[in-house]
Amino acid sequence: MINIDNLSFHLPQGFLFKEVSLQINAGDKIGLVGKNGAGKSTLLRLLYGREQPTEGAIHKVKDVSIGYLTQDIVIDTNQSVFDYLDFSNDALNKIRNQIEDINHQLTTRTDYESDSYLQLLDDLNFANEQFNLFEGYQWEEKIVSTLKGLGFQESVFEKSLNQFSGGWKMRAELAKILINNPSILLLDEPTNHLDIISIGWLESYLKRFDGALITISHDRYFLDNVTQQTLEITNGKILNFPYPYSIYKERRAEEIEVLLNAQKQQEKEIKRTEELIDKFRAKASKASFAQSLMKKLEKTELIEVETDEIAQMKISFPLSVQPGKSVLHIENLGKSYGDLHLFSGINLTVGRGEKIALLGPNGVGKSTLLKRIMQTEDGEGKVTYGHNVEVTYFAQDQAEQLDPTKTVFETVDLVAKGEIRKQLRSILGAFLFSGEDVDKQVGVLSGGERTRLALCQLLLSPSNVLILDEPTNHLDIQSKAVLKQALQQYEGTFIIVSHDREFLEGLTNRIWDIEDRQLKIHHYTVKEYLSKKSEAFQQAQQLGKSKKTAQKTQKIEDKPKEPEEELSYEEKKDRKRNINRLKNAIRKAEQHIEKLEVDIKAMDKIVAELDYSDEEKAAHTLKEYDALKTEMDEVMIAWEKHTEDLDKLDNK
Repeated sequence: MINIDNLSFHLPQGFLFKEVSLQINAGDKIGLVGKNGAGKSTLLRLLYGREQPTEGAIHKVKDVSIGYLTQDIVIDTNQSVFDYLDFSNDALNKIRNQIEDINHQLTTRTDYESDSYLQLLDDLNFANEQFNLFEGYQWEEKIVSTLKGLGFQESVFEKSLNQFSGGWKMRAELAKILINNPSILLLDEPTNHLDIISIGWLESYLKRFDGALITISHDRYFLDNVTQQTLEITNGKILNFPYPYSIYKERRAEEIEVLLNAQKQQEKEIKRTEELIDKFRAKASKASFAQSLMKKLEKTELIEVETDEIAQMKISFPLSVQPGKSVLHIENLGKSYGDLHLFSGINLTVGRGEKIALLGPNGVGKSTLLKRIMQTEDGEGKVTYGHNVEVTYFAQDQAEQLDPTKTVFETVDLVAKGEIRKQLRSILGAFLFSGEDVDKQVGVLSGGERTRLALCQLLLSPSNVLILDEPTNHLDIQSKAVLKQALQQYEGTFIIVSHDREFLEGLTNRIWDIEDRQLKIHHYTVKEYLSKKSEAFQQAQQLGKSKKTAQKTQKIEDKPKEPEEELSYEEKKDRKRNINRLKNAIRKAEQHIEKLEVDIKAMDKIVAELDYSDEEKAAHTLKEYDALKTEMDEVMIAWEKHTEDLDKLDNK
């Protein structure tokens, strides 16, 4: 589908990658990995066509369609969420407009016997076939299913996109890409703004997707579950491994070990050669030998190895003081915003050493619950801290609270205490601040860099209770591993909100789940929790389909008419679609009947003057006549059925 031929891309600081050749075929599911700045997002832009290569070429199969999700999408529209998707397919829009135009002509014109009128009937039939080919009759159902899978509630389908946050706009863009079913998907961090339930839905969708997929992700589980191949950008090259991420890491570690040994051996050879050159350079009898050694050295291709130093780091965060047995006592806690009730009646005690994951879909009030616990948000009930409790809080907007005039090093040095201060540069390296980066002012850092620095500062702050709201959002896989290891060693209590399943697995000993405005406590593992949630979601979907089927077949003669506003959004759409389909079928049947009446009337004259002495011709004519009569009967029966069905829908 895509052939990358001798591709190079150059920036002012040098080549991101050079002389890369690669083939991407239908059905390939590829994870694209590499250190920050290696060129992952740039490669996706090159494949999509947003950037042009410095050298080489990218060849694509004719008529290939590409869906590209970028991290910096800009959506500025007052269209509703539903309409943004509904009118996103140009080919389908064209067919719908064509059908609408033909139907308008058929109902307004009166030249029923003209060739152009009869041609309209053929055009309508062809357009309907094309509409069906583009899955037009399932289009609205696909939109509803995809939006729900990505976490949208039916109640917001008609809400303008400009009223949504950037994260929800990203979800809408992803939904638009998926329903249009492109040949190739290029997804740059697709799970960044998804909750833990929606990520599971997306994984199931991508497993069924039969096109090619290339995705960048810092979610290890996501890569393992969705991809079968890994491309690593390293040292200006793109290495191809026919494995999902975890197996690739094992194989790559083995390769790196071999390369490191080869590199050490090469360094010894180079050192020995340099010593020989120095020894013989001044001797006339050995000058030519020294020259040959120098030429050999110049031609030597140095072995370069990118080692994963961060993954080898071990960081622990000491407890400030030992708290009492109970660290938090929550009484009748609740929160509402006007008519929006997030949760209420929460009563519980959090004990010393508990490790809690707070989970649930976006919008149920997870961050708000953390703010209520931190007592930075008003509401019902109260929170009491236990003896000697020192709480440290990491909010989603924590980065905005950093002093922009301080350097990176000064920011962490302000809060670090004790022996850990000796490791500050190593710890900053774990959060991707190395070399001159530590001397940069906070004010010049990107949003992601600030978030990483805020997290590093948090984990150096003395505490015995941590409240963490999405701490892994801007960390790569290696840095998340360091953070996870540190939290596993942490002797205090923490409550953490995260959508990263691999990060949470084995980290917590209980789960808080906000569901139906109540807080439910589970002692499952994260995998068990997600499995049960997935089963519940599928059952709800199946129940919705069964309910819809029952509503279609149920006789309601003895029941009062249900007001239309009581129907769900999906049911309204389904009813409207059926009414339009039946009206269209009735109109087509009536037009067909009119045409048959003309044909039968003409045949009546032919039959009346038929010469029966020519038996073969007479038999053929009578057969045609009978066929017209039979066709008329069939069309009349169909017309009656469509009319009855329409009456039933109109009376609902």
